[in-house]
Amino acid sequence: MSDLLQRFWDELIGRADGPLTLRLILQPVMAAIFAIRSGIRDGREGRPPYLATLLKDPEHRGRLVREGWKDVGKIFAIAMALDVVYQVIAIHKIRPLQILIVPVFLALIPYVILRGPVSRLAARKGAARP
Repeated sequence: MSDLLQRFWDELIGRADGPLTLRLILQPVMAAIFAIRSGIRDGREGRPPYLATLLKDPEHRGRLVREGWKDVGKIFAIAMALDVVYQVIAIHKIRPLQILIVPVFLALIPYVILRGPVSRLAARKGAARP
């Protein structure tokens, strides 16, 4: 079992210096752009922070998940496709769990982390205007 976990970890870390490494920068940047755009909209509309509402408000959770997926879904799909290409080139095998884990770190986490703080900043900036 430890060999399996070690191989899994080595293959994940190996992406940092293998082929297609530029995607490790571009995909989080694209997710951040969408998060900033949505966060500014949230701040202007006076909505509460995204992640806090997502976790604490089951009434609005479905809407928020759909809205977030609309923003980051394409980036997630591209991250999955590029990871398949990476695995074929570098590992010569397909690892389905890694195909799901990598896009979560490259697309979903940056989006969810950034959207709330951006909405707070946008709300403060909007409140400061006369």
